[in-house]
Amino acid sequence: MPQKEYVPEAWALEPATDSSTPKISLRNNDKTSAFTFTLEAIRTNVFRTTFTSDTHLLPPHPSIPRQALESQLSPGSATVEQTDNKKSFRLGDVSASVDWSDGAPLVTINLKGSESALHEDVPHRSYAVNGAGVAHYSRYRRNTLHVGLGEKAAPMDLSGRRFQLSATDSFGYDVYRTDPLYKNIPLLINATPSGCIALFSTAHTRGEYSIGAEMDGMWGHYKVYRQDYGGLEEIIIVGKTLKDIVGTYAQLAGFPLLVPRWAFGYLSGGMKYSMLDDPPASEALLELARKMKEYDIPCSAYQMSSGYTVAETPPKTRNVFTWNRHRFSDPEGFIKEYHKLGMRLIANVKPYVLANHPEYGKLKAAGALFKDPRTGDTAVTRLWSAGGGESGEGGHIDFTSAAGFKWWYEGVRQLRREGIDCIWNDNNEYTITDDEWQCALDEPSVRDASDTAKARPQVGLWGRNLHTELHGKASHDALLDEDPDSRPFVLTRSATAGTLRYACSSWSGDNVTSWPGMKGANAIALNAGFSLMHCYGHDVGGFEGPQPSPELLVRWVQLGAMSPRFAINCFKTGGDNNVGDVIEPWMHPEVTPLVRQAIKRRYEMIPYLYSLMLVSHQEAVPPQRWTGWGYEADPEVWTNKTITDGETQYWLGDALLVGGVYEPGVSQASVYLPKAGDDDEGFININSPYEHFEAGRWATIDAQWHGAGIPVLAKVGSAIPIGRDAQVLSPGEKENVANLPLDNYRGVEIFPPLKGKGVDGRWYKTTWYEDDGVSTVRKNRVSSYTIAYRVQGSVVEVTFARDESFGFVAPWKSLTIILPVGDMRDLTIEGQDVELVGTDKAGRRSFRIPV
Repeated sequence: MPQKEYVPEAWALEPATDSSTPKISLRNNDKTSAFTFTLEAIRTNVFRTTFTSDTHLLPPHPSIPRQALESQLSPGSATVEQTDNKKSFRLGDVSASVDWSDGAPLVTINLKGSESALHEDVPHRSYAVNGAGVAHYSRYRRNTLHVGLGEKAAPMDLSGRRFQLSATDSFGYDVYRTDPLYKNIPLLINATPSGCIALFSTAHTRGEYSIGAEMDGMWGHYKVYRQDYGGLEEIIIVGKTLKDIVGTYAQLAGFPLLVPRWAFGYLSGGMKYSMLDDPPASEALLELARKMKEYDIPCSAYQMSSGYTVAETPPKTRNVFTWNRHRFSDPEGFIKEYHKLGMRLIANVKPYVLANHPEYGKLKAAGALFKDPRTGDTAVTRLWSAGGGESGEGGHIDFTSAAGFKWWYEGVRQLRREGIDCIWNDNNEYTITDDEWQCALDEPSVRDASDTAKARPQVGLWGRNLHTELHGKASHDALLDEDPDSRPFVLTRSATAGTLRYACSSWSGDNVTSWPGMKGANAIALNAGFSLMHCYGHDVGGFEGPQPSPELLVRWVQLGAMSPRFAINCFKTGGDNNVGDVIEPWMHPEVTPLVRQAIKRRYEMIPYLYSLMLVSHQEAVPPQRWTGWGYEADPEVWTNKTITDGETQYWLGDALLVGGVYEPGVSQASVYLPKAGDDDEGFININSPYEHFEAGRWATIDAQWHGAGIPVLAKVGSAIPIGRDAQVLSPGEKENVANLPLDNYRGVEIFPPLKGKGVDGRWYKTTWYEDDGVSTVRKNRVSSYTIAYRVQGSVVEVTFARDESFGFVAPWKSLTIILPVGDMRDLTIEGQDVELVGTDKAGRRSFRIPV
């Protein structure tokens, strides 16, 4: 890229600046382009900076709504000091200053208790103009942790690396090298034991982040955010911990959406089934659903790839919102039959039309596609059309066009009307080839933009990934309007920060079958979690590449079952480039019992996983977390590269520490057990009889792939609610066409300290949350359930409380308490004897208590 960088200097205060408020506005009187710079405190720990001019406009459609960036501070909440060339303000433990005495404005941010400034701009180069875009240079804090940026190649720590801020269809990517991937979320978090800071740009335009990947003898070690087009609007968030940062970011960008409860079950997929002509795809898919029952493998939904839209006659390209009537002669009838087999349907839709699409001419005439200023006509590009690597000419839907947005909205409503349960927004990276293409800008979602911005309709300024966001909105709004009482489920491959206000789930795209691919995916998921992608996972077993070996399949299923989203979906290109092959749970008969066992355990854990998502929706705490989340006082989490790489282990909620095995033939795994403090009582291996490990050290765990499985350790004192090991009917569902069992069983696995290891009489308490599983946010009622226990000699004493005052009443009428493997102690509730249910095949004693 050409470099046309210069740094405006000679800044002066705007005449109207109020010296008593935590805001400053500076103006540079450059003869060619007068820039303004502002810094404003909008929360006690949030600052907004802008660096703009008439030629470098504010992001015209920011990924955070402008109203969310208005000040929430009450008068007098900040202490302000101002001199001729510097202004500072303090808000509690956070302080910020701007110094413009020697050239470009220099921002410094401090947090009380931090060893040094959390943020410092680079003198004489802080805010630079770079051609049509801008750049922001700040000090790079070496030997600290950098995370976020949505979805980036492993390892988790982004330090010392350079990334494109863009999105592309990275089919078969290298989990350690490919960049960019599918998401464009410019949120960079710098975390240290004494404090954290995040920088976030609200622009949808492309750019790059160099995070200490470059340095200069004169400028020193720095990080730089470069934006291809427009002026800068950057949000600075300060926090003591990562939890503080992510929670505050959610207050601005929006909290993760609620996901239907059933979606935490196993989601099947594979392009092959919907591409079949003989037998027709509908029959093949019904047979797949029957096989799930035959093999006793619960499955909640099928991700129906776009083969259902392939034209019946040449050219056999994918035409969104059409049905191939040979493969699906009666779509509505097929959907009803699928529902009777207990599986929902997630329909793949792509936001473009090839030139042979039956409605291409209509959309072109309506201005629903981009315009090419060089031809004065509809912009044309090559788009994926059939099999691996095959393409045809056509155009992307311009979602700033009222005609394009409405056409998409109506198409999704029709699919929902026909019975499709969820919409899968796929291939929505908007990998168009020319930033000069023009947007229509007549859709109501963008009408609030200034006339100055609308006079510059180029996709480069507005950002191609703006259309990813509006694509999500169109699908979301259509589902909600067609079925106002049910949560709209939009699964999206690409995303911006704004997309996540409309799409409740995502995954890491078209990964490759390999042991390193499985390992590196953990790091990608952790950065996704920092970036508010919480119902997130991977294509278990790998989307592209060879078929997994029996051992790799088992390991990946065991690991995937312990993640927020669990799906097996693939397109194994081979002899038939259009059809490909699939991964089936029973593909290796010798390990089918192990695959079944892992999937059934997944279903048992849905109450725990679903409660984590309810917390995510309310508090933005990711279900899948870095080992150091909540354990900031443990030095090992900051200094050990295995931990900062984030590839081998993670927290699943507060209770479970999940490890893995990432090489064939390995029967043991090393896991670090973080320590919260001196009273930390360690961990229990839930797969092994009565095995306890102290916190604050590395442990070697038995992990035979055909025996104990991957390491899963429970925090002493924690508890996890569990349900049936099968698909059940959520309490809010009105119909039961598949005759599913009711969700009327609830167990709680508890992990008291081993005899002689804990402190007698110490109470441990866990609260989980439940609702009806399907209602929209405006009708949702959430109830809480609290289990507490303590050890008294050789007896575990339990108490239980439920709060259903918000309206949801759980359908289960008793509670089964389950002790760890090999724990033979008795259990009482408030001094009363309870019913011993028995000992299961794993060696766990269980007791039934009244509730």
